[in-house]
Amino acid sequence: MLKGKVAVIGAGFVGSTIAYTLMLSGLVSEIVLLDINGDKADGDALDMNHGMSFISPVKITGGDDYSNIKGSDMLIITAGVGQRPGENRIDLLKRNVAVFEDILNKSLKYCDSNTIIMVVTNPVDILTYVAQKVSGFPKNTVIGSGTVLDTARLKYLIGEYTGIDPRNVHSYIIGEHGDTEVAAWSMTTIAGISLEDYCGICKLCGDEKAGGIRICKDEFYVKTRDAAYHIIEKKGATYYAIALSVRRIVESIIGNENSILTVSSLLEGEYGIRDICLSVPTVVNSRGADGILELPFSEDECKALTASADTLSKLAREIGY
Repeated sequence: MLKGKVAVIGAGFVGSTIAYTLMLSGLVSEIVLLDINGDKADGDALDMNHGMSFISPVKITGGDDYSNIKGSDMLIITAGVGQRPGENRIDLLKRNVAVFEDILNKSLKYCDSNTIIMVVTNPVDILTYVAQKVSGFPKNTVIGSGTVLDTARLKYLIGEYTGIDPRNVHSYIIGEHGDTEVAAWSMTTIAGISLEDYCGICKLCGDEKAGGIRICKDEFYVKTRDAAYHIIEKKGATYYAIALSVRRIVESIIGNENSILTVSSLLEGEYGIRDICLSVPTVVNSRGADGILELPFSEDECKALTASADTLSKLAREIGY
């Protein structure tokens, strides 16, 4: 049974917001926040502890001592060099791998193969693959936040356009969390109705937008794919929505939910893809990524997914993995 202890490595915008979001969630019993700047992590923990009388009890500690990871059910890694304005996620790769390997080697001394490692640092798919190789853990216990956020962004855009609660919009962004990601329009539904059928009966658009949402697919895809670039340009970093995405993944694991989420994990033949981590619909429970679903995506979507995998595989080989 999971104890609900979670260690977050990295007390930057993303890590500290994740810790705060988990604190508010009531899902976990203990949060350990670590950073190379131990004072920053300790200060964040102290700041959160001062609000403890307003929430369900949770133990929060901060600092730079990796031994405090011991006993954690989950290790969430957010640390790394930040994404610069105009820089794509792949440009981060070589700057992040050396830092990431050091974090893993320090962390793994206090983990075992039952610890679920969740990678949030970008480029998340390559670094999830690095974590898989460095740790040697079972593939189900090493996951990345993947395209859980991208999927939420697409659902938000569709919901905004149609005036429907995004929770009643169902879709997937698959592949890389980045420039080669794929919108699975063939699996997109609103309240169980295919996008095409919904558009035909909705009548919200009127004659001036004949075709309705069906003609907005490219626009929605580009806005989803490029969302982080625009946010970083405006305020320097993204952290609120990714923190909520991580909270959702943690909820699925701690609650043993068997939820379907597009986390990044190692593929071993699914969709004809081998030996690389990327996102496809996956059963998430207390074992982590407990099963990959091979859904009947369209032929074009499958080709694009393969191309995304090939791009990631090439990058992994270039850094020696």
